Amino acid sequence: MIREAPPRGAVRVHDDLAWQGGYDVHVERGALQRLDTLLDDVAGAAAYAVIADDRVAALHGATAIGTLSRRAPAELFTFPAGEANKTRDTWATLTDAMLARGLGRDSCVVALGGGVTGDLAGFVAATYLRGVALVQVPTSLLAMIDASIGGKTAVDVEAGKNLVGAFHPPRLVVVDPAVLDTLPDAQLRAGLAEAVKHGAIADAELLNGMPALAPALLARDPDVLDRSIRRSVEIKAEVVSDDPRETGRRAVLNFGHTIGHAIERVSGYTVPHGFAVAKGMVLEARIGEAAGITAPGTAAALARVLSALGLPTGMPRGMSADAVLEATRTDKKARASRVRYALLNRIGWPARTEDGGWTIAVDDGTVRASLAG
Repeated sequence: MIREAPPRGAVRVHDDLAWQGGYDVHVERGALQRLDTLLDDVAGAAAYAVIADDRVAALHGATAIGTLSRRAPAELFTFPAGEANKTRDTWATLTDAMLARGLGRDSCVVALGGGVTGDLAGFVAATYLRGVALVQVPTSLLAMIDASIGGKTAVDVEAGKNLVGAFHPPRLVVVDPAVLDTLPDAQLRAGLAEAVKHGAIADAELLNGMPALAPALLARDPDVLDRSIRRSVEIKAEVVSDDPRETGRRAVLNFGHTIGHAIERVSGYTVPHGFAVAKGMVLEARIGEAAGITAPGTAAALARVLSALGLPTGMPRGMSADAVLEATRTDKKARASRVRYALLNRIGWPARTEDGGWTIAVDDGTVRASLAG
């Protein structure tokens, strides 16, 4: 039976192709300690395959295995940490290991980790025996408020990031803000970039209030951090529920990502995703301003907020505008070899085309000048 409303502490994501028509994002400190009870109603399984990178496995793997084992056999499958390992080779290694253990279609994959793990483990779940149940347990701020929500799974290939994947909604997303205590400061700031993006596309009040909250957010004040997480989850869930398969409005979530992904690729993925998105938002706001689409001063306003959170705001030193522009051509929003951008009219308001579209093609000259400026 489909729940009429999410339980207390949860935000509902509606998705007609998901199990029971949707799933909850459960936000609760200490939730990792009771995964077994949280999964009872939605992801009961004969066995659990917990997939984590080697760093997260060392920090939280034993807790996850211990709690899940109270319900059914659970085993930890690990891979080397880092975006460079979100590949088809790693996918093959993990699926082969699960097959060797004899895990059946009544098993459940639990993605324990950041965005790389969520994407990779989600793709394993989407393809293993033609699809098994998935639960997302994000351990980074970026994954909690963005990557774990929406059912997108993928691996990177030589041609670009996230170009091979599938939509595979989870049964449940379990967000335990307490695990952020072990998150390095740089990764916390990287996650805050996605919170800035949510404010930029949907909530001007949220974004404008961030500089004042920056000291508390960076100090991981539980009340301030948990409220910010929940608000970002609400924004992401509302957009995804409106467009589960990214055929329209969901494209607004890519604000900052076309340039951001290009920067990541040109850097050889040495620029962390959140830092690349921070740069991408300011640069795409500049592009929008130069194209007469975005209100003047938007890029500067975003830069002030990002700087208050300790995030970078410009092109990486030594990286050429031409290299970034060329890398954008592999973006999934490109159509007929024209790169399309999710731009803003102003803070809190995404730009629309005359025919109601959510992405806009911008000529290369405007983009190149904005990147080089």
